[in-house]
Amino acid sequence: MSKRDYYEILDVAKTATADEIKKAYRKKAIQYHPDKNPGDKTAEEKFKEAAEAYEVLGNPQKRQRYDQFGHAGVGSSASGGFGAGGMSMEDIFAHFGDIFGGHFGGGFGGFSGFGGFGGSARGQRVRRGSDLRVKVKLNLEEISNGVEKKIKVKKLVSCQYCNGSGAASSSGTTTCTTCNGSGRVTRVQQTILGQMQTTSECSTCQGEGQIIKDKCTHCGGDGVLRQDDIININIPAGVMEGMQLTVNGKGNAARRGGISGDLLVVIEEEKHPELIRDENDLIYNLLLSVPVAAMGGSVEVPTVDGKVKVNIPSGTQPGKVLRLRGKGLPSINSYGNGDLLVNIGVYIPKNLTRDEKRTLEELQKSDNFKPSESASKGFFAHFRNLFR
Repeated sequence: MSKRDYYEILDVAKTATADEIKKAYRKKAIQYHPDKNPGDKTAEEKFKEAAEAYEVLGNPQKRQRYDQFGHAGVGSSASGGFGAGGMSMEDIFAHFGDIFGGHFGGGFGGFSGFGGFGGSARGQRVRRGSDLRVKVKLNLEEISNGVEKKIKVKKLVSCQYCNGSGAASSSGTTTCTTCNGSGRVTRVQQTILGQMQTTSECSTCQGEGQIIKDKCTHCGGDGVLRQDDIININIPAGVMEGMQLTVNGKGNAARRGGISGDLLVVIEEEKHPELIRDENDLIYNLLLSVPVAAMGGSVEVPTVDGKVKVNIPSGTQPGKVLRLRGKGLPSINSYGNGDLLVNIGVYIPKNLTRDEKRTLEELQKSDNFKPSESASKGFFAHFRNLFR
């Protein structure tokens, strides 16, 4: 089943501004919020779908990749998005909770399915792990067909000994007395304009709302450990050199819980020994012998999937281009394949035997082997077009 267009999900135009996208997401999320639609699975899926669309369109870099490459450009085929094993409902609330202002009980505290999570939406700091960047080298066959790669990365993972809390035991944390567990502190100052109220992150607990009394001995209270991890990456067909795909949630884990960062996959292309890539087209330089160019014949040329036979018409001139439609690379947006362009050259031997020279001298006497004025004009016209 194909994924819906993110602009269609939020009901905005592709030219929509960042503020228009934010307002559209807020409207959709309030409409399908679980508090307003208890037990409605369809509404829950639409809530997740809207969050997935905003996660991409609300980020300028991801939106640019999506506009250029579609879902494949933002890693949807690799991560599955929010609704297919990506971010949970709790992650959505943590990631975008502040967009709702005073709705639903001052954040998402009224949603009974995540008891205790409302404090996070009201101001408690939600950490996000850092992104990881890796380079993956692909050959033309892998680019043509798409490929699944397994890569090993060393990254921060949640500490299995303390379940990422950083505390040695369930009683190893205590509520911060400075902010009373909210992670935020409010100060009122008297100014010449009257009283001004400011809210900032609690400096005592760094916005977490909790103080660790008994730190985990394995992670030192950080809640994360550096380990090797094997990650499967589904790379779509048609990617290009330098393109970056995003695998959501596969970057470094956040300290003491929170949202993991993303894995950024940068594509590198291995040079093919015979084929040259030009966007979705492939180019092959074919060198013919003089007899084949003059009399025609059948020759084999390489493609990504193997060799194919090409018929050479008699009288083929150097510089002619044969186009094999659909034998190039697929478009990442699934708009079909490019072509294989065969550039014709003619090989002229440097050293001739006595018999070969005699044969050529006889041919030279024939008017048929003398270039006509029209043939000369055609050749040089084609030559000039190559440099335009």
